[in-house]
Amino acid sequence: MLGDDTIIDTADRTQISEQTTRALPVDAAPATGLTAKHGVIGAAALLAACDSGGGSGPGTVTVAGPNPAPTPTPTPSPTPSASSAARSASRFLAQATMGATRASIDSVLNTGVAAWIEAQFAIPRQISHWDWMVANGATESIKVNVQSQYDASVWRQAIAGPDALRQRVTLALFDYLVVGMGVLNIDWRALSVAAYTDVLADHAFGNYRDLLGAITRNGAMGLFLTFVNNRKANPSTGSLPDENYARELMQLFTLGVNQLEQDGTVRMSNGQALETYTLDDVSQLARVFTGLQLASSDRKTPDRMREPLIMNSELNETGPSTFLGSTVSGGGMAAIDAALDVIFRHPNIAPFVSKQLIQRMVTSNPSPAYVGRVAAAFANNGSGVRGDMKAIIRAILLDPEARDDAAALNTTTGGRLREPVLRLTNWARAFGVTSPSDAWGFGSTTSTTTRLGQGIGRAPSVFGFVRPGFSPPGTAMVQAGLTAPEFLIASEQTNIAYINYMQSLVGGGTGDTKADYAPMMALASDSAKLVEEVNLILAAGQLRASTIASIRAAVDSIPLTANNATLNRTGVAILLTLASPDYLVLK
Repeated sequence: MLGDDTIIDTADRTQISEQTTRALPVDAAPATGLTAKHGVIGAAALLAACDSGGGSGPGTVTVAGPNPAPTPTPTPSPTPSASSAARSASRFLAQATMGATRASIDSVLNTGVAAWIEAQFAIPRQISHWDWMVANGATESIKVNVQSQYDASVWRQAIAGPDALRQRVTLALFDYLVVGMGVLNIDWRALSVAAYTDVLADHAFGNYRDLLGAITRNGAMGLFLTFVNNRKANPSTGSLPDENYARELMQLFTLGVNQLEQDGTVRMSNGQALETYTLDDVSQLARVFTGLQLASSDRKTPDRMREPLIMNSELNETGPSTFLGSTVSGGGMAAIDAALDVIFRHPNIAPFVSKQLIQRMVTSNPSPAYVGRVAAAFANNGSGVRGDMKAIIRAILLDPEARDDAAALNTTTGGRLREPVLRLTNWARAFGVTSPSDAWGFGSTTSTTTRLGQGIGRAPSVFGFVRPGFSPPGTAMVQAGLTAPEFLIASEQTNIAYINYMQSLVGGGTGDTKADYAPMMALASDSAKLVEEVNLILAAGQLRASTIASIRAAVDSIPLTANNATLNRTGVAILLTLASPDYLVLK
């Protein structure tokens, strides 16, 4: 998947390498840890690793900034590398969790992938985001507009939670079942999005039909897609029900706009894609989602945002609504459930949802056969149950297309660009980031100039941060008919911001949210062992030999007699791995 000559590499390696030389400014040294000079050394080494343009190549590193001097690096002698089994385990964890750790790699090696998945299914849901925030004072009246505790809660669970698979599936669901905090114009928005995040986490291992029912009754979703207080048609005024949720439910959450075969390929007629639904289907379905209201009108507390929506019969349409070839009538919650059942039975939902989840966990361009196998598990878990999330997750993660490491390294169409949030949690989990005060001080990371350009629960619209059909214009990917969703938020600006932000975090953390590099520092006197371990845990052993040589050169340019030598050698190895294209594209 995406090796040296693959489409994503050739289309975007130059862009990344050109930006990196500007990404680590001389005057931007963090307060602790890496020095500014080491950041510049790192930039030069990365430029050498990104071999799409000129540069000194893997043998030397040209240092810019104070006291520049080329640092020759002899060709390293062969050293024992991580076992193929360990690399395979790390690659699996990059798909199934928010980032591998040495302990989790060992766990997968001890139990096997299938048993590890089952063990994760058995871990009970951790404290809800809502309860954790309430316990930390989020319901105090002075915090009605404070958002930071939501960020602290999601980072805490994503990084430190034992339910690593649940956290990963929750993020995958959140990527397309979108509610964005910044779009909600309400009091207690942080707790409102916390309640919605809890819905996704609670149902991550449940049934997709139950999940649809839960998000339809959720207050944050109701306000985000404007169907709270949605009214039935009024013939005297000509007003019609709001169609927002009806449209997005079908287009983005369940069916997609085109009819699909069970392998996800689009059904065609006379050279034209067949549409899944019509404008009349949207209008008819919108009639069903009328009359829903928040459970209370009390704005003094956030409690109503945790309660399911209730039905106001005066606003609700009780007449028949015909859509997707079916009719529901009678109004109320019964009509809503009947409508959701119609959608859940539609043949599109299995391949559509399956491909969405595969793209977000394994590869941007799954083969039709892969989609078909997962869709079959969606349709029937083996016991006649449709929509069983555990069966879907097993099918995604255990599929040969996900688990065949040799094939993954050799195909030119597989792999995915790691989304920025996962890069941060990958680093944080790998190196034991903790926050003794429970501040988890990353906060919102959506800034495109100083942070990641992406944040959990903070999408700018219902389309989220990435779109499943996106392909970077003017690239070879477009010509090949491939998609690369995460490239939608990859630009010169965001690439630079990401590297600068990670330099700050790797160097000194933020507040009391810091990494523990002691295990890595124990290896720092031997650049081969240090880079090998960082490569295994962060990059699943996927760094190329030329990239490894360049990173080692940067590490070895820091004398062992220098102040904080082991810390700085460790930091450089980690930062350059995080910045390398070999890491950014998960194969």
